Amino acid sequence: MKALTTTPPGHDVILYDGHCRLCRGAAKQFERLLGGSGTELRSFRDEGVLDAFPGLSPERCEKAMQLVQPDGRVVEGAEAVVRALGRRPLGKVLFVYYVPGLRQAADLLYGTVARYRFRIAGRACPDGACAVHFK
Repeated sequence: MKALTTTPPGHDVILYDGHCRLCRGAAKQFERLLGGSGTELRSFRDEGVLDAFPGLSPERCEKAMQLVQPDGRVVEGAEAVVRALGRRPLGKVLFVYYVPGLRQAADLLYGTVARYRFRIAGRACPDGACAVHFK
């Protein structure tokens, strides 16, 4: 399978769901853990964000957090977490993700939480637009 690429931002950009309380909380933790690393965190739901990254669809972003790397390569989900945090002190421990079996388990867990995130943490849409996400 060919890896997704998009416009190279020159630095890491994490795209998360700003309508999800769980995702917003995780983004705050990422900001704390990645402070000073040059990583930019943006909600894919903010106007114009996805326009900067051709090929990244709202549907893809709905399914998992996206990490756009400096060269434009995109990784998603649990692997995006590992790649983003892996450059920080103690982040190297996360590379156990690549041990056969652990990767599949982490991807399954991440996918399950992502799918049910609105049921787990609720919605954060003041205008009620998130009602379409509550399945």
